[in-house]
Amino acid sequence: MADTSKHVHHAFDYIEIPVTDMTVAQRFYAFAFGWVFNDYGPDYAGIRRIGEPGEMGGLCRAETIQAQGGRILVILYSKTLEDTAARVTAAGGKITMPIFDFPGGKRFHFADPSGNELGVWSEK
Repeated sequence: MADTSKHVHHAFDYIEIPVTDMTVAQRFYAFAFGWVFNDYGPDYAGIRRIGEPGEMGGLCRAETIQAQGGRILVILYSKTLEDTAARVTAAGGKITMPIFDFPGGKRFHFADPSGNELGVWSEK
């Protein structure tokens, strides 16, 4: 999530796929789709964008993402994270994970009125 020149405010930007075995998952996605990874340790691997710089998503150990309940997490980008969090709440969403720091910036998670969990991130 480092190259912000291609990030669009409030657009789908990144997806995290929970996996039970990082090695098996990387081998599967590499063989099936030709994906290449940035390894960040045993619990996370970024999925490199195809044909351009940056990442399009990540594989995360399912046990490390408790708020997602083991489901795929769609992540949006925001230029104004705090404002976006306020808008989500005002629209009837529920913040499930308040704004927190991570190596690429800051983010929060929310549930929409149907219970779908999404994340929103921005740079530090």
